[in-house]
Order: sequence, then C-alpha cells, then structure tokens
Amino acid sequence: MEYKTLDLTIDNGVAHIKFNRPDKLNTMISEFWSEIIEVCDRLNETTEVMATIISSSGRYFTAGMDVSVFQNWAPDPKADPARNAERTQRTVVKVQQTFNAIADLRMPVLVAVQGGCIGGGVDLISSCDMRYCTEDASFCIQEINIGMAADAGTLQRLPKLISLGIMKELAYTGRRLNAAEAKDCGLVNRVYTTHEEMLEDVERIALEISRRSPMGIYASKKAIDFAIDHTIAESLDQMTILQAGMISFADVMTALQAQATKTDPKFRGLLTEPVKIGS
Repeated sequence: MEYKTLDLTIDNGVAHIKFNRPDKLNTMISEFWSEIIEVCDRLNETTEVMATIISSSGRYFTAGMDVSVFQNWAPDPKADPARNAERTQRTVVKVQQTFNAIADLRMPVLVAVQGGCIGGGVDLISSCDMRYCTEDASFCIQEINIGMAADAGTLQRLPKLISLGIMKELAYTGRRLNAAEAKDCGLVNRVYTTHEEMLEDVERIALEISRRSPMGIYASKKAIDFAIDHTIAESLDQMTILQAGMISFADVMTALQAQATKTDPKFRGLLTEPVKIGS
C-alpha cells in the first residue's frame, strides 16, 4: 500500500515508518493524520512486527502541522461561536487520536530525530516509548509562538518524561531545546553524531527487542504505561493480573532453551485483530 506522507517497511520483525516529504520539511498535511492511524491499525493487525521505528529524512524530522491544516480550521462566518467551538473540539480530538494511535501500538515504538522537531513533532515523539536524536536535533513547543497552547499530547505526556520546570519553560517560551539538553533532561536516550549512525543503532536496538518474547514485551509495556498514572500499590495489583493472564510458559521455555543452547529463540507472534463482534 502506498502513502502520501510516509513509507512503511517491515523486515526481521521490525516495522519502519519513514516520513517522505523532506523537501517540505516533513510537515503534517491533511493526509498525515489519517495515514498514521491507518498504518498503526495495520501494524496492530500483523503477527510479524515486534518493534516499530519512526524516522524521517532531510533537514528536519518534522516542522509540525502544515499551514494548510490551520487554514482549514478557520471559523465558519455563518455559524455562531458555540457551533464553531464544537467543530474545533472535534477537530482537536481527531488530531489527538493520531498520536494516541502511536502510543497505543502493542509493540515498543522507537523514534529517531534529526534536525528540527517542531510543534506536532513534539506531540509525536512524546507518544513514543524511546527517543534518540542526532547532535543537530532541536525540539520546540512551537504552538506558544503562534499564539496557542499545544493540544495534541505534548502538555499531557511531556511532564511525565522530563523535569516539570524545564517542560513549563519550553511550553511558555517556545525556545528550542538542543540535543545536549534533551539528553541531560531525559527526553532522549542517546545522541549520535550522524543520521546514519543513529539509524544503525536504533535498528540494532529494535532488532534486540524483536528477539524477545512478544508476550513479555506486551505485558511490560502495559505495566509501565499503567504505572505512570497510578500508585505503586495499584500498579503492583495490575501486575498480578497481567502476569496471571499473560505469562506464556511456552515463551519462557523457548527463552530458557535458547539460552542453554546459545541460539536465537523463535517465538510465535501475537495474534491478529480482535475477534469480530456482530456483522
């Protein structure tokens, strides 16, 4: 299947989503929002993907939402304020759903950032599990610079990733956070000299994940995400349910056998889409 804003490849248990509009700074045009959801649905319905990488090419990872999208948000002059507000609210929900689709992928998502990561780009990387960048990368909550608050996940997810004081500074000033600062505050795991070096290492990490039990990875992701918003006691209780219901002794035995024989384990992938209900 061909997409207008991205390319998708799957190899050795790793999916790679690559933004393909470098000449336009990989801005998020109208097709982007539906294509990301479509790709995420596709990945959740496959048995072969154990990890996903998101990257781009060109000078910017992404310059954020395209101007054309903002133009489409203009109020209807014939409608009253309440109706325009209701339409805007539904539009924001659709934008949020795009990044929620990334956060809700049942496999870990690694994002590799080069150059500018602006506006909606910060929403996007905040929804990923792990972030990596090159030395020339910078991150900007651009929305405040154009007179609005970020509305698609940055203000909700970023406080759980970095210092609250730094996060508020970025949200209130719209300044750019450089790669060294991003590493120091915990936004990114590693900083690389070149784009090629970064992609090579991120692919290596994704391959490592793909060789682990998909049930173990899935349960780990569910437990970590739950723990972010709950108490230790609540999270431990959830863990008992996860472990009781999702531990795969077949995977455990496969992993132990592989360790004993010093071979790569071969796990069965997760099942495809949920059972269909109704017609």
